[in-house]
Amino acid sequence: MLVRKDITSVAAALVAATLLTAGCAGRSDAKSGSREPASPVTPHGYVEGASEAAEQQSRLLLGDLGTGDTRVLDLTTGKAHETERREGVTGLTTDGRFGYFQGAAGTHVLDSGAWTVDHGDHVHYYRAKIQEAGELPGGAGTSVRSDAGVTVTTATDGKADVYPREDLEKGELGAPDHLPGIYAGPVVPYAEHLITLTRDGDGPAGVAVLDRSGRSVATPESACEDPTGDAVTRRGVVFGCADGALLVREDDGTFTTEKIPYGKAVPKAERATEFRQRPGSATLTARAGKDAVWVLDVTERAWARVGTGPVVAANTAGEGSPLVVLEADGALHGYDMATGEETAVTGRLLKDIPTGATGRAAEPVIEIDRSRAYLNDPSGKRVYEVDYNDGLRVARTFDLDIQPSLMVETGR
Repeated sequence: MLVRKDITSVAAALVAATLLTAGCAGRSDAKSGSREPASPVTPHGYVEGASEAAEQQSRLLLGDLGTGDTRVLDLTTGKAHETERREGVTGLTTDGRFGYFQGAAGTHVLDSGAWTVDHGDHVHYYRAKIQEAGELPGGAGTSVRSDAGVTVTTATDGKADVYPREDLEKGELGAPDHLPGIYAGPVVPYAEHLITLTRDGDGPAGVAVLDRSGRSVATPESACEDPTGDAVTRRGVVFGCADGALLVREDDGTFTTEKIPYGKAVPKAERATEFRQRPGSATLTARAGKDAVWVLDVTERAWARVGTGPVVAANTAGEGSPLVVLEADGALHGYDMATGEETAVTGRLLKDIPTGATGRAAEPVIEIDRSRAYLNDPSGKRVYEVDYNDGLRVARTFDLDIQPSLMVETGR
């Protein structure tokens, strides 16, 4: 089903589609006067092998660091699907559809079978079968970034490969294109280009804009000392730097950069090094040391430091929503991002907050979408679904047969 934001637009579209169908229903041969039979019409938004749904089809990909067991939890049906065991898995990331399970030997790709396509004036929601897509070279430390056209892996040595997205969607890796450079940060697909950081010697890193083959097309003036952390927002690509954030934007084919400074010197231990967000949102969160959270409003080009208790995980849906923080007391706390005031707190949800050999990768995370937040409880073998707009009310609890040490949400 096609979801549209304007009923008038739907009516107009139906009229246009009717006229188009009538015009294409038959075609006269100029010489013989005969009419050819109508060709089958492919529905708008059709994706082979997938079913279109009326609402978002969210799923959680889960991994057990101890056993290597993995599951896909369908949030629509509440059913957990068993998938291949990943021995030695150390980390998990997603691009909204595919899960990337990282281990010492490589990165395994799992198609969650749930994704969203946003065309601006309307949105398509899809669900398909869960399937394995293969093994990417490069394990722990390899970054994976994607958009609708490509998936790019950047290894710890700065070398990058570009994989066609259409191959992954068919359950295959395909042959990658090797980018020619060595990069100082992840290569991020954005605005039909690739955005990354390069460094000449020991100086600050600078932004490089590449085409999809790796050819440099622009080097806007920029400087990013000690880069770490990146995010794609509707306002552009953000890189974390020692003195704040560096924003890369595209407007009508022209790429520009803008620094968003902290406004004061920030100790290295309190810098934002890993951003969390609702996918596409222009509001980013990051730890600010042990007892605070950074909130970066990319639209307003402003940082805010929210004092909290000892932080384990944090995230927010964006403007108008609370900052949701899991603290060392095992409870979720809600904060007003503008005032820093605590607005809600749950009872203790997690009795044990693990930190395994992989460090922060073993700790719980908060995944968030337009209506719900999800918190994994590894030792309790469960996942909590939380309504963050209703005083952090626990809406559902999913009991599992594995310890969900790793968690990402797809379908968004």
